[in-house]
Amino acid sequence: MHGELQVLGRAVKQAQYRQHRALDTALAAVGTTLAQWDALRAIGRSPGASARALAAATFQSEQAFGTLAGRLTAQGLVERRPGHGRRIEHHLTPDGEQVLAAGHRVADEVLAECFAPLPPGDRATLLDLLQRLGGEADG
Repeated sequence: MHGELQVLGRAVKQAQYRQHRALDTALAAVGTTLAQWDALRAIGRSPGASARALAAATFQSEQAFGTLAGRLTAQGLVERRPGHGRRIEHHLTPDGEQVLAAGHRVADEVLAECFAPLPPGDRATLLDLLQRLGGEADG
């Protein structure tokens, strides 16, 4: 049984790896990387969020997210503002919103291609299964 589970785990990792490579390559055309776009996406979903919350949302350590946020701030895509206590809030700048929107268009194209071999019903099933593995109730 462990062999079958290892094959399954590797298949999931391989699909993720191909998807990430395709996204990273395509996002370069709009001047960003997958990690940067993912951070912009997290900030766009939760304006004013702390680095701790954004690090968790992007599957990074707080230190790694802080470094990335510093780069995005230097590029004029993110603005850091003082929050309550020592908290630093993160907000998209207008340029950051433009890069995020361009990234959404690119991601939609890349992901449509990545999932093209699966009919809509299979994609819905895959999403349901992955959400159950991730402990998400209704996505």
